[in-house]
Amino acid sequence: MAEVKGTTIRRGRKFGQVLEGARMVFLRDGYEGASVDAIAQQAGVSKATLYSYFPDKRLLFLEASKSECARQTEEAQQTLSPETPAPEMLRFVAEKIIEFISSDFGQALFRIGVAEAARFPEIGREFYQSGPMLLRERLGEYLRAAAERGELAIGDFDLAADQFASLCCADIQDRLLYGVSRRISKAEAKRVIDAALEMFLARYGVRAE
Repeated sequence: MAEVKGTTIRRGRKFGQVLEGARMVFLRDGYEGASVDAIAQQAGVSKATLYSYFPDKRLLFLEASKSECARQTEEAQQTLSPETPAPEMLRFVAEKIIEFISSDFGQALFRIGVAEAARFPEIGREFYQSGPMLLRERLGEYLRAAAERGELAIGDFDLAADQFASLCCADIQDRLLYGVSRRISKAEAKRVIDAALEMFLARYGVRAE
């Protein structure tokens, strides 16, 4: 069992079933729109069973978020190999980052993870480990491989990975989180991605002589 400041998540035979149902509903309806009834129905369990595993909707959402982050990371790793040229790989990563932070699911994850971090530091750490830290690790691994074959010149791979992720959020995440914009157009996303790649490769790219 996983325990967070007196709130217990029980793991049992139908835990995965409940988690997958929750993941699908949260992705479809967002955090606010997802009802416990809909999650229980999607998971094929009773509300009593759902509550026996997750007594708090926020904890269920964060656990489902960890599952979705892991799924997206695995999908991305299967799509492109470490040998993929840096501009192609970085554009793919940037598109995935913007797709995630622009989604209702991604925005809710950020808001709830940050809001709960003050009261429940364990939740904040889990949010960080399943999202930003996972991205840093996977992207850092790729950057190291690209540097080893002479395509990039990077000394601090963790910092470089964080910098690239931040460049991809520029002018998008704040507008969405503060409600200035409701959606990001493809043109807006491309503008940010193009600028992120240009700036990152200007700093870390190796020019052919």
